[in-house]
Amino acid sequence: MVFQSEKSQKNWIENKMIARLKRNIVLDYIGTFVTNLNMQSSIWVLYLAYCGLNLAQIGLVEGIYHATSILFEIPSGAVADLLGRKRSMVLSKLCIAVSCVIMLFARSFWFFALGFVVQALGNNLNSGSEEALVYDSMKCTGQEEQYVRVSGRLNMIIEVSQGIATVVGGILAEYSYVWCYGACAVIAVLALVPVALMTEAPYVSAEGMMEQEALQSGQQMPEASYAVAEGFQRSVHEVVAGHFRTCFAILRADRRILNIIVYYSVVFAANTLLFFYSQQYYYDMGYNKIQISFIMLVVGVVSCAGAVMSGQLFARFGKTIGTAGGLVIAAAFAAYGFHRFFVSVVALAAAGFFNSALYPVQSEQLNSLIPSGQRATLISVNSMFFSIAMLLVFPLAGALADWCGLTAVFVGIGLSLLVFTACWNLRVGSRKQAH
Repeated sequence: MVFQSEKSQKNWIENKMIARLKRNIVLDYIGTFVTNLNMQSSIWVLYLAYCGLNLAQIGLVEGIYHATSILFEIPSGAVADLLGRKRSMVLSKLCIAVSCVIMLFARSFWFFALGFVVQALGNNLNSGSEEALVYDSMKCTGQEEQYVRVSGRLNMIIEVSQGIATVVGGILAEYSYVWCYGACAVIAVLALVPVALMTEAPYVSAEGMMEQEALQSGQQMPEASYAVAEGFQRSVHEVVAGHFRTCFAILRADRRILNIIVYYSVVFAANTLLFFYSQQYYYDMGYNKIQISFIMLVVGVVSCAGAVMSGQLFARFGKTIGTAGGLVIAAAFAAYGFHRFFVSVVALAAAGFFNSALYPVQSEQLNSLIPSGQRATLISVNSMFFSIAMLLVFPLAGALADWCGLTAVFVGIGLSLLVFTACWNLRVGSRKQAH
């Protein structure tokens, strides 16, 4: 009877934990919606221009943002893996709130740069943590096969939330930027609520995962492997160093991960640049902030459709959807060369559709290859590569736009992305044939 009682109690505890982990998904839906009510996303370029910065300076500030991301992306992922994903997400929301306050009161280039640095740190702390927490929650409850669908829903929620924020932000900014950035700070604080209600998901250590894989394949363990649990008996320096050695050992052992990271980083960076600099493009065409916000709303609705359809597209076309997306985004840049309002809006919407559709595809490809103990860190490596691409492209595009105009810059980037997509896929294809 005692044994039966202990067994029943254990089952009750396990069922309760499973229910909490499943609840993480719903809480993440709510948190994602609140977090992405980010009213500054569609007007920050116009705001910096209003405050006296030219496109080169705006590009440089964005470059500082991504330089910060490069410095802190992997350490922030390690913080999430070693200290907990939930704690990392809480710190993220606090940093975002502080950055909004700084942006509200900043009046010089370096204060704007400080605001972007704090914002980058906040996004770094969230980037690998949230995705890792959701994936490991699903893995613990046996739902990982549904991850693409959940990721697609999250992207849909992001697009809906950003669509609402775009319109409201444009209206507020037309009357006062103070209202816009003040609302952003309040929203960042409210986003703490669903995060605080989440349950930390248990995850397998790198050594446990790699030992299992090595035994199954008959291979030897990589020298850099280690168990997170053993880290408590060693110094923090040894734990962090061992964690990074394991991550880079994984990257060296499986080049597929690196190929996925590099290709999508370039494609996503290009689309981000198109979206942000389109604010100034339409403003130069004579449209006000409210009109621009409605243009971005249309793009957001189409992007939402891409997020919803991502699972279906991946199921039907597989990894080739990645190549198609890169080509469409390249064509969207080139379409701006016609300098026609309708053509540019259609092009921007098409780019947004494929950009949203590709996020879950890349996420699924990466998560299926990454050990859970290093998930947040390697996802942060992915974000770091994106930041490197943005750091290289964004300031250069801004400087060139001051010199020869945005239209010429858009066309040039489109042609460059077209060549990159074609060459990269030829390279990956030749490697597959070689194997």
